[in-house]
Amino acid sequence: MELRKTRNIVNKNIKTIIFLIIITIILLILIRPLLKNSSSPPYNNPSALNINIPSNINYHAEDIKIVDNQENCDIFTGEWIPNPDAPYYTNTTCWAIHEHQNCMKYGRPDFEFMKWRWKPDGCDLQVFNPFQFLDIVRDKSLAFVGDSVGRNQMQSMICLLSRVEYPIDVSPTSDEHFKRWRYVNYNFTLSYFWSPFLVRSNERDSDGPTHTGLFNLYLDEPDDSWSTQIDEFDYVILNAGHWMTRTAVYYENRRVVGCRYCQLPNITDLPSTYGYRRIFRSAFKALNRRENFKGLVFLRTFAPSHFEGGLWNAGGDCVRRRPSQSNETILEGLNMDMYMTQLDEFRVAEREGEKRFRLLDTTEMMLLRPDGHPSRYGHWPEENVTLYNDCVHWCLPGPIDSWADLLHHMIKMEARRSYKESLLRRQKKMQ
Repeated sequence: MELRKTRNIVNKNIKTIIFLIIITIILLILIRPLLKNSSSPPYNNPSALNINIPSNINYHAEDIKIVDNQENCDIFTGEWIPNPDAPYYTNTTCWAIHEHQNCMKYGRPDFEFMKWRWKPDGCDLQVFNPFQFLDIVRDKSLAFVGDSVGRNQMQSMICLLSRVEYPIDVSPTSDEHFKRWRYVNYNFTLSYFWSPFLVRSNERDSDGPTHTGLFNLYLDEPDDSWSTQIDEFDYVILNAGHWMTRTAVYYENRRVVGCRYCQLPNITDLPSTYGYRRIFRSAFKALNRRENFKGLVFLRTFAPSHFEGGLWNAGGDCVRRRPSQSNETILEGLNMDMYMTQLDEFRVAEREGEKRFRLLDTTEMMLLRPDGHPSRYGHWPEENVTLYNDCVHWCLPGPIDSWADLLHHMIKMEARRSYKESLLRRQKKMQ
């Protein structure tokens, strides 16, 4: 009798345990999707926002597959072709858009400028796949170093990646010029270092001859705010350009060697390319001298502005509403000078250093996009802003999003190159 009672108790307990296990499994199945999405805003679901996602993209981590014509293709020469699937985010789905590039918020009436993609002449360039990109850069870090166009590119990247995950702010300072974002699920870090001249600088006169400030530039002294912080990064995107047209006094070896339209007595006026050449020379030397820096450096080339009808401070504006074709415009004048100066110093750095340098050549493709700037749609009409018609930066969403297509392709190519090199090393060891 006692044995039967004990068996009944055991059977009852087993049933209770099984019931609790079943309930726990059901709860886990129901709660797991909520936990997975808890780090992202609720509007992270593209289908709920009527954002088109092209059907030819597999939004899962894919193997790196590059056909031979892509490997040998010049991805920087081509045309802009219609892309009805774009944009891949909006100013209501991405919080990372800088106010002055938020063209939709400030009433830009047309939308066609968002619906183009870059098509190289010799191959087809894959549209940026945020899932694949984050999988490739898992456990890595990327730094943008340079001016506000570099920040423009970083914010474009954050918006494109927002379909997968939003980063958390892990910046070491409250200074908006130095930001750090971390993608928790991929252990991927994005950083931004504000350094418009790449070298040490200070403001000599807040007004100056053109009322935009007069700066002291120490052309042979890299800016410590980025150059001493770069060792940990796997990828660095370096850029500078438009600030070099500002008035400045040039120093080398702590002595004045000339200036850019400073209008100061007994100082020789030099072209802006004089300083431009030397800031890149200093930046590349700084990277080559960093013993602990093992990363890959991309030089993002000069992206031309498109002021027509006057200079930026004399009524110039950008009112075109379609991309140009490659046979309709040419690179010339200051744009050509800045671009060729960058290429010269890039080749010197490649030849003289042991670091890995790659050219992210955006010059030709952006020369063809006079329609992609904010113009007057980066602020309210009554606002008093320095750059009223902005023909320097790029609307978000907009043509700058295609820079991610280039970067994604180049990082995949780099992974393939590394894989081939490792195979060759193994074969040599086996011989």
